[in-house]
Amino acid sequence: MENQGLIILLSLVFSAFFSGMEIAYISANKVHIEIEKKQKDFTSKILSKLTFKPSKFIASMLIGNNIALVIYGLVMGDLIIRFFEGMSPTNSAFLNFMVSDAKILSQTLISTFIILFTAEFFPKVFFQIYANRLLRFLAIPAYFFYQLFHPLALFVMWISDVLLIKFFNVEGDKIQLSFTKVELGDYISERMEKVDEREEVDSEIQFFQNALEFSEVKAREAMVPRNEVVAVEINENITNVIQLFTQTGYSKILIYKENKDNIVGYVHSFDMFKRPKTIDEILIPVIFVPETLLIKDALNTLIKKKKSICVVIDEYGGTSGIMTVEDIVEELFGEIEDEHDPVMLTEKKINENHYLFSARLEVDYINEKYKINLPESDQYETLSGLIVHHSEDILGKNDQIKIDDMHFIVKEATNKRLDLVELQIKKD
Repeated sequence: MENQGLIILLSLVFSAFFSGMEIAYISANKVHIEIEKKQKDFTSKILSKLTFKPSKFIASMLIGNNIALVIYGLVMGDLIIRFFEGMSPTNSAFLNFMVSDAKILSQTLISTFIILFTAEFFPKVFFQIYANRLLRFLAIPAYFFYQLFHPLALFVMWISDVLLIKFFNVEGDKIQLSFTKVELGDYISERMEKVDEREEVDSEIQFFQNALEFSEVKAREAMVPRNEVVAVEINENITNVIQLFTQTGYSKILIYKENKDNIVGYVHSFDMFKRPKTIDEILIPVIFVPETLLIKDALNTLIKKKKSICVVIDEYGGTSGIMTVEDIVEELFGEIEDEHDPVMLTEKKINENHYLFSARLEVDYINEKYKINLPESDQYETLSGLIVHHSEDILGKNDQIKIDDMHFIVKEATNKRLDLVELQIKKD
């Protein structure tokens, strides 16, 4: 009885190991695996051999799992039958038949329940959660069984390849390990989460993250908002336009008729040397793009049209802001500062739970840099948008609002926008 119990326990452990390693291999981040393989230690070499041919590894784990399950079924079945042997037989053939059926049914249900919970469901969930760690930690014992079942695994693979080629006209597993964009993003996010709050994130990691997110960024997230756009009326005196170029340091200024919702083009500072009499003489047509357009598509449009600036319009056709090639590039490489850029936005950490932020700062930027869990939504991009979204009003100076455990105090504001916000996080 003791030997049978030990065999059952070992068969369950091995079944859990084989089924767990199978799901760990499938669930593991392929970028993580490739990086682990480059470490050049003993375990990394073993991991490289295990992942060289995916189908062989999976076949080996399946063979090991089936062997463990067969041994478990035989021993467990014998143990359950002995347990029911105490049931005295009757003179009735029908009752004996019913007792025999009850034994078989009980044996099946008990064995199935134990194997499903201890060797299938629980280990697969556990190995899936910690796939990256367990795949490396258990690489050596997995390699032992990988070599042990090598001949049988090759035979099984040969049969499957023959069937695939003959009936489905498909070759076997010829594709090497590869990773997806999602897996690369998950790996980079994991690396960034492990960076200490006081440490700087490597520029390469930040660049990769920006590159992965680049294809999902919309024009409204990268544009200069309407209230910060420098523009003049089309009938403005040329002398005043030249002075505006001098004051702002910009190379381009937008031109409108009547108001900023009717942008008709822009003028370039170089054209001032042509000594034009009116703005119409040097007016350059401008490109219009919807604020929901992806910036990668906007960049392609600007390149095809050989332009460097476009006007972003909202769903009603009004001017939402402007976007330049530099604004798009900054989404990928980070802020590119020059001598004409405005003063840096305020961002000050007073203490662990006390901050002072410019309302123009983006919510995801604050969360990423200061590890603050500000609510994110497609309805807004900036801290000002977050506050307005929850208050449903434009707050004034010294107004306050509480969002979850975050207490916001408006320090500076105009009648149209928020400028400076104090944030206090009150933790329980």
